[in-house]
Amino acid sequence: MTSPYLSQNDTIMWMVEADPLLRSTILGVVVLESAPDWDRLRHRMEQVSHQVPALREKVVPVPLHPTTLQWVHDHDFDLGYHLRRIRLAEGSNLQDLLDWARTQAMSGFDSARPLWEFTLVDGVDDGRAALVMKAHHVVTDGIGAVQLAAHLYDFEPDAPTPPPATPRSAPHVSTASILRDVVAHDVAGAVDFARHQATSVVPSLLHAVRHPQAAIGEAVETAKSVGRFLFPATSPKSSVMVGRMLSSNFRVLEVPMEQLHDASRAAGGRLNDGFLAGITAGLHRYHALHGHDVDELRVAMPISQRAAEHQEGGNHISVVRFVVPVDIGSAAARVAAMHEVVESVRAERALHHTETIAGFLNLMPRGVVGAMLKGVDFLASNVPGVPVPMWLEGRKVERFFPFGPTAGSAVNVTLMSYDGTCCIGVNADAAAIPDPDQLLECLVAGFDDVCAVA
Repeated sequence: MTSPYLSQNDTIMWMVEADPLLRSTILGVVVLESAPDWDRLRHRMEQVSHQVPALREKVVPVPLHPTTLQWVHDHDFDLGYHLRRIRLAEGSNLQDLLDWARTQAMSGFDSARPLWEFTLVDGVDDGRAALVMKAHHVVTDGIGAVQLAAHLYDFEPDAPTPPPATPRSAPHVSTASILRDVVAHDVAGAVDFARHQATSVVPSLLHAVRHPQAAIGEAVETAKSVGRFLFPATSPKSSVMVGRMLSSNFRVLEVPMEQLHDASRAAGGRLNDGFLAGITAGLHRYHALHGHDVDELRVAMPISQRAAEHQEGGNHISVVRFVVPVDIGSAAARVAAMHEVVESVRAERALHHTETIAGFLNLMPRGVVGAMLKGVDFLASNVPGVPVPMWLEGRKVERFFPFGPTAGSAVNVTLMSYDGTCCIGVNADAAAIPDPDQLLECLVAGFDDVCAVA
């Protein structure tokens, strides 16, 4: 059964938004060959909202528990608020669509409602349209968004209209019941912790008695790993991308997935390593364009903790910070270097304790966590998408561009694969990167270098 309470990692995302620079809004721009029928789209969204509970739930604080937040059913749910329609000015193109979409990403959510807003946008060039999907990161992570898309989109152009969904009944929740439930939640957590400790303490003690030096070494290594996760790096390593403001700019690029995959494999890495290599090659060029050398940058990257038992939607990632080398000669060497760094991060012992670490951070002043996030140079996220074509009420999906939050960093670069194409969304802080077109040119050149390895 899925817990009605936000995880400690989600609670951090929620709490730090007291600083608007740290908002955790994710946004997808789905480009369509033409606009679907509005009434059919509304009918489809009504069904999806009943199939995916998170779409009809809101976040409420638990009384007397300052770091505990709970999902509750929104009995005043209004589809007309969450699903909207607009038309761009005559002659608008893809960049005009992105310029409008970035204004949506910069605005916050009404916390009294479910944390998502979808907008059908008419008037994109050549008769095309777009569905701009905005959600708070606590509603879903990238993989969860792909799972949600399976309800909203079809995998054939003439799919039959699904039958009406059965509305889920949800009781009204009183303050007293919330308090009663959270006490039960705390007790259950304590019992589960005690049970876990009881089942593990005997083997652990036996291991410590038989191999005392190894046991001490393991404890020390775990402590070091947690220390690396919590290291309070509050200043970016870049000497160029230093400003921060509430405005950002959206840009997109496309990379053939097979080409990037083959190049990554040829250099001894995975597609994610090639993705990081393309970004760092682009950022190295961008710094050189501004007359600065850069040896390394600090990146924040989400590591998926999603398990088979997790329901569709939801956020199941842990964001880790680490330093990557940037000044590397050949593209093949760059991919290999990214592979080595990422594998060492995945082997960190602290990854098994991210919820505990997040719980500790939630007890600290918000400014401490915010300062740590602002010491990140860039965010990078690689989301496995849908490998086949999709349709929305009979209208073909041409591209699916993802945009993650900058969350205090200079730029977020997110990749979502769709039908053989790596659709890459670039969300650049307007103060850190006042020339987003130049950054885009550098990133395109960086990915060209990596793909040439194949």
